[in-house]
Amino acid sequence: MNHFKIKDNDEAKKLMKLALSAGETLLKNGAEAYRVEDTMERMCSSRENIHNVNSFVTQTGVFLTFEHEDKTYVNFRRVRGTAMNLKRIHLVNQFSRDFVFKNISIDEGLNIIQDINNTKSFTRLDKAVFGAAACAFFTLMFGGNLRDFIASYLVSFLTVLLLNITTEFKLTFFIENFLGAFLASLFSCITVVIGLGANLDKIIIGSIMHLVPGVPITNAIRDLMSGDSLTGLSKGMEAIFSAVAIAFGVGIVLSLYMGGIIR
Repeated sequence: MNHFKIKDNDEAKKLMKLALSAGETLLKNGAEAYRVEDTMERMCSSRENIHNVNSFVTQTGVFLTFEHEDKTYVNFRRVRGTAMNLKRIHLVNQFSRDFVFKNISIDEGLNIIQDINNTKSFTRLDKAVFGAAACAFFTLMFGGNLRDFIASYLVSFLTVLLLNITTEFKLTFFIENFLGAFLASLFSCITVVIGLGANLDKIIIGSIMHLVPGVPITNAIRDLMSGDSLTGLSKGMEAIFSAVAIAFGVGIVLSLYMGGIIR
């Protein structure tokens, strides 16, 4: 660990900003609450004259406090909306370790965090192509045939592409999952009606797999096991409501299909 000290109040404020920015980046990109808290506390505690470091993270906010020269610093960062970007989580984790054990200045650290936030993600087309491939193979795994595989790929490609376009409208996670399930089910019914797909159930099940909240459920369990009850329960409820939204979307389309409206 380095033996740097915070020189003055301005540098202490910069350290607060750096730690909060790192924590915010982790939380916005799908990291667990305990990982965010541990990262911020380790970064602040790496400075010798920073004491009593405490952090508190929920699904929608990051809190941080520490003491420097008998003065207490407290700040809060509101987090609106989360996604899943493991690359950014990895980069922040690597940076935090370097910041603790190597001679990295706070100003340099702020620039690194900014660069991480500006890291390009996959394009919409990339997400659609590879997301559709994953869904299509799920269709095979659930017992679909080659026709179902092709139908599931086309359905998933269109669904993922359209959902990526709707992100600009900043829809709530419930509406986004409902819309995704509705579109996937609707397109699946169309493929069966026109004779492309054979087994509607296999196509729908495979096509909605990209919507299933597997990572949020896993993070919720890990947070609960780590003692972060509030964050774990909130993530768990988000996962449950996501599943409900998917069920609503599929159910509405199937009721229309079984009623003969979509034929």
